[in-house]
Amino acid sequence: MSGPMRCGWCGTDPLYVSYHDEEWGVPVRDEQALFERLILEGAQAGLAWITILRKREGYRRAFDGFDPQRIARYDDSDRARLLGDAGIVRNRLKIDAAIGNARALLALHERGQSLSSLVWDRVDGQPMVNHWRSLADCPARTDLSDQLSRDLGKLGFRFVGSTILYAWMQSVGIVNDHLVDCFRHRELIRPVG
Repeated sequence: MSGPMRCGWCGTDPLYVSYHDEEWGVPVRDEQALFERLILEGAQAGLAWITILRKREGYRRAFDGFDPQRIARYDDSDRARLLGDAGIVRNRLKIDAAIGNARALLALHERGQSLSSLVWDRVDGQPMVNHWRSLADCPARTDLSDQLSRDLGKLGFRFVGSTILYAWMQSVGIVNDHLVDCFRHRELIRPVG
């Protein structure tokens, strides 16, 4: 077998491999980047992640670069525009959740808090490192994702169920769930900050 060992979920699709190698599990602290990934993980619910990766640029265009200030002002004409946009998943509930989540994020900021501190403070600012040997070992949710789901729900966020949040935590590097024989597992085990 040639090339580095990777987590099996990324297969051989170049877009998936690039996402695995360059993004998945890399710690993200930037507020807007965390917000983008949260919206995309919610959009993925019930679909394959590759579907969302293929539509990510469409989402960035349709949702004004995931600028929460702009998204929070979306009205019925924006909803109609988004429902007609083939570049995104045209699901009314997911679109409404994205708009509502922008408003919830701004309300969080008005209280002097951030999404970044809300999640990173739970892990003392450092990624949790797991040592899974197979994809079957990796959980779909954890006590932490259950708690974050409840907390974000209370703050007005939607499409933030525990399974969605665990996938988000993996994506933004709150947890390192690369398999132990994956080359990225070792690369990402470094103190952050």
